Amino acid sequence: MDFDDLLVRFFGTADIDTLDPERLLKGAELVRLQFGLERDPDRRFALWCLMYLLGVAPEPETAFDDEADREAARDFMDEAEQGMSED
Repeated sequence: MDFDDLLVRFFGTADIDTLDPERLLKGAELVRLQFGLERDPDRRFALWCLMYLLGVAPEPETAFDDEADREAARDFMDEAEQGMSED
């Protein structure tokens, strides 16, 4: 899943900084709903990453049954934190 495509799909724009708070909340709820319905592991992981960046992701232990997926999520969290601290 392409990140910009996810933003357009759930928020109607690839420029998330332009959204008003209400639209941001609605989009985040749609992402959470789709995450709960999604069965493809790669798509679920992409949705979880988006939720993490939005600050609404469940903990990896709750979100993923597979230990490899939980570890990948923790790695993503570490990488995202490093990227944010470098900015």
